[in-house]
Amino acid sequence: MHIIPASQEDVDVIQRRGANDSCPPPFEEAIGADHQSFDIYVENIKSATDDAEKIRWRNQLTWAVARHAISEELTLYPAMEKWLGEEGVQLSKTDKEQHQGRLKVKESLYEIQDMAPTDPSFWPKLDTLMDHLHHHIEHEKDEDMPRLEKLLPRAESEALARSFQRTKNIVPTRSHPAAPTEYYAESLVALLAAPIDRLQDWLRDFPTEEDGKRAEERREKL
Repeated sequence: MHIIPASQEDVDVIQRRGANDSCPPPFEEAIGADHQSFDIYVENIKSATDDAEKIRWRNQLTWAVARHAISEELTLYPAMEKWLGEEGVQLSKTDKEQHQGRLKVKESLYEIQDMAPTDPSFWPKLDTLMDHLHHHIEHEKDEDMPRLEKLLPRAESEALARSFQRTKNIVPTRSHPAAPTEYYAESLVALLAAPIDRLQDWLRDFPTEEDGKRAEERREKL
């Protein structure tokens, strides 16, 4: 029996602030927690000892990146346009181009989300995806988030973090690079595609608790 992934990273990022702190994390921390998880999942794909486990971690990576990208487009980018004005419009335009245009993060994810690790193309395509992701992440870390968080009141940052986490629970879990990125059109397409993706997730294998333990043991040995 496979385990459909729960939003554990969503829980972890909140719990890191302490058991006595009931406030959600600032928006920047919520975004950053996802970014950190991507590298962990890729490390687990590469260190897994059999193809079946590699596929489970590939599915986890796909699930995480797909949800994250769309949720950013529906929460982060509108917030930048609201709070940063024309500068925010230009920054969000750059980010959308990185997701779907120049860097083709969504296209790179689409190419590997059903590809077997035994395929010779899998590993270079995985590296390409991560190169694109890291470039995009650095842009958000160095350009977007500092500008936005500088203007956001603490309560607004926390509200956006909650909205980001909630949005991840209703968006597609697979990459759909042909989908629109305009806010209202993307929202509609996401609502239509998400139930199909989530139904198909029941037919896919995801990392089990034992997979997680083995991955942690391998990291400790490094």
